[in-house]
Amino acid sequence: MPKMKTRRAAAKRFSATGTGKLKRNKAFTSHILETKSPKRKRNLRKATIATEADYKRLKDCLPYL
Repeated sequence: MPKMKTRRAAAKRFSATGTGKLKRNKAFTSHILETKSPKRKRNLRKATIATEADYKRLKDCLPYL
């Protein structure tokens, strides 16, 4: 049985935490920043945990994570 390939696009966007959850960065941080409040932009900087509903798809994309 050959090795499974990792989806490189997903590997660059997600990383595993110590407990095995998947960490991701938030969207909407690249442009049109004038209309967003400083508080909103500050909170968008923080990473968050991927939702449980996406775990099955992410497991297929990241078999060794």
